[in-house]
Amino acid sequence: MQENNLISTVIRPEIRALSAYKVANAKGFIKLDAMENPYTWPDAIKQEWLKKIQDAELNRYPDPEARSLCNILKSYNAIPDGSELLLGNGSDEIIQLLMMALPANSTVMAPEPSFVMYKQIAQCLGLNYQGVPLLADSFDLDLPVLLDAIQKQQPALLFLAYPNNPTGNLFDSQAIEQIIQASSGLVIIDEAYAPFTDSSFIDKLPSYQNLLVMRTVSKLGLAGLRLGFIAGDKTLIAELNKVRLPYNINVLTQCSAEFALSQPEMFEEQTDILRQERARMFLQLSTLSGIQPFPSSANFILFRTPEGKANTIFNQLKERQILIKNLAPQQGLLTDCLRVTIGKPEENNAFIKALKDSI
Repeated sequence: MQENNLISTVIRPEIRALSAYKVANAKGFIKLDAMENPYTWPDAIKQEWLKKIQDAELNRYPDPEARSLCNILKSYNAIPDGSELLLGNGSDEIIQLLMMALPANSTVMAPEPSFVMYKQIAQCLGLNYQGVPLLADSFDLDLPVLLDAIQKQQPALLFLAYPNNPTGNLFDSQAIEQIIQASSGLVIIDEAYAPFTDSSFIDKLPSYQNLLVMRTVSKLGLAGLRLGFIAGDKTLIAELNKVRLPYNINVLTQCSAEFALSQPEMFEEQTDILRQERARMFLQLSTLSGIQPFPSSANFILFRTPEGKANTIFNQLKERQILIKNLAPQQGLLTDCLRVTIGKPEENNAFIKALKDSI
């Protein structure tokens, strides 16, 4: 009783009402649940990397502005002149610091379903989160409804994942430009899956002061480094930088990311394979009775199972040591839906075989 009184005294009610973000234990499984690049580095490149990091000064604080890494990221991602970067410990930290900079009681808006951390972080910070449902048949933006919500709610932040997670589709680019123009607050285009599509709003940064583009190196193949960035107007980035904690990008991440991004051919080869496997997986899923895959521009495919069967299929795959993402508990537009990450060909083959045996 005393412990409960302490918790109710020191923890806000909206925090007590939340559920913690859970990550499944994937040890011993074919891991197709977290949108990771399944490929590691060739041994020769690993040896070059080890030589690079052996001189890292672990006894010193890292460059607080990660200037050398920022310059490499600007070049690698073709950031326009006049735009600046802010780095974070993954995209999650950037989402958090964006919201920390907002006035009290601000509204944060995003389509639903989309990346769960937009809502989770907004609620943790006591902000007003407003989700706007996507169209049920296509998972596309319901533009009239979204524009009406923007006009009425005047969100300080609006997130658009491009491609969207967990649906995998690209929203219409002209619709996005209408949203940017209609918004008095910041519009964040979250391009976490940029390596798997040729579409981007990076080149639109000079056209809109309220536009910011966020990316991560996680899906490229560097998830373990926990590095993301947001790009936009330099005066705006300077203000957001005041919220960032000093030394948030550690020495090993800075050093390793600089080295890794000097190997673009390796990542291009890996992402090309994953794109080919995505197309093959989509075709195979399309042939399965009762399975409805949705077109994807990311490194995963969302698919709908026969009514009421998602949990059973998910558990049967787990019994076969294959781990994917069960989205059915979220209900709404994701009722009966599962999501599979694109893995190596042999992993994808094992998944397809197990799925056939489960339906």
